[in-house]
Amino acid sequence: MDKEIEMKKSRGSLLFTFGLLAVVGLSGCSQETPAEKTRAAAESGNAATQAAEQAAVDAIKTPMDKARQAESTLEKSAEQTAAEIKKMTQ
Repeated sequence: MDKEIEMKKSRGSLLFTFGLLAVVGLSGCSQETPAEKTRAAAESGNAATQAAEQAAVDAIKTPMDKARQAESTLEKSAEQTAAEIKKMTQ
């Protein structure tokens, strides 16, 4: 009887060990490989880099657009002034 209980305990511990190994093995399979981690980091880095690049472009583009508008307004004003002067001198 003692041998029977001892065998049941050893089988139980063996089954528990295999079950534990299976759970650990399966959870380990679902993790990212180093290559996937590197690729994911590069993609997020690319997104951050692209956002920074766009912010830099916008920081330059907005003042340039305003300067173009001001230049256009000044050109129109200069043309009007020149036309008025031309009318006065004729």
